[in-house]
Amino acid sequence: MEPTHNIRRLMDLYRTMSRIRAFETAALNAHKEGVVPGPLHVSIGQEGVAAGVCLNLTTEDRITSNHRGHGHALAKGAGVQGMMRELFGREGGHCRGKGGSMHIADFSVGMLGANGVVSGGIPIAVGAAQGLKMMRSSAIAVCFFGDGAINRGPFLEGLNWAALYNLPVLFICEDNGVSAFTATDTVTAGPGVIARAESLGVPGVTVDGNDALAVDEAAGRLVAEVRGGKGPRLLHAKTFRITGHTSTDAAAWRDPADVAAAKARDPIDRLGVLLAERGVATADLDALRLSAFEEMEAAVTDAKAAPWPDEAIAYEDVQDVGAVRFSGVSA
Repeated sequence: MEPTHNIRRLMDLYRTMSRIRAFETAALNAHKEGVVPGPLHVSIGQEGVAAGVCLNLTTEDRITSNHRGHGHALAKGAGVQGMMRELFGREGGHCRGKGGSMHIADFSVGMLGANGVVSGGIPIAVGAAQGLKMMRSSAIAVCFFGDGAINRGPFLEGLNWAALYNLPVLFICEDNGVSAFTATDTVTAGPGVIARAESLGVPGVTVDGNDALAVDEAAGRLVAEVRGGKGPRLLHAKTFRITGHTSTDAAAWRDPADVAAAKARDPIDRLGVLLAERGVATADLDALRLSAFEEMEAAVTDAKAAPWPDEAIAYEDVQDVGAVRFSGVSA
């Protein structure tokens, strides 16, 4: 496709993707070092989807994510220091160090949370969209989920409800072809996510998820339609995760030829080539990527030095401790 983007927008896409890649690389290294508790689900190779979609959103718009949500949170504007501290389980994390990698949220920028349950973010986004509509807000909800989620009940329930009530929600299916360790097409009947969405009255568009410009342009059109009151829409972004399912998975089960082909379609490198063709110096692009890695290494250093959460708050937020009362009745 012949892009019509200006250099500033292209650089915004490149910067966001570089920051996501740098954050997850730093987090993986910290996990290998043994200072990040629990496995991480990273999205290396899929950065074009998060960057391309979120560039079209406002702070007031809401998003929900899945277990692989670092990129979505960063692209929506979540603070790096709070995210890294959350991964480390430290005080000052966005969820007070108690949520970890799969449950990062930052309400200040409209990030309602990642979700460890496959498809679990779909009904949350639909509920948020219903609330926005009731408040007559111009904001919309956006929900990121993987191709494995379309075989779960909340996908049908969420799209059905959104279509029935004409809600302002954009569904984003990040289709990397794998459901954990299983090829999705071996466990999915029928022609796929677009057909399922359209059977419920939700129009859908398929795009190359490794082309950040294509994602940006498609998302821009769909966001405008959703914000304009035309009801829910779905963006099907075909991409590829070049790492394993988790940080503990060496991905020996992957076909090396598939991985090599995906690396040749790396969304950051592809955009870098375009920027160079448009006159941006390679040294400037290298400096931008180096700056992103330095930012994330500084966040790791900060997280290592941050204190652990006070044990006294262990049950706050997750269990009623009898301190809250509503209308005179103990909660």
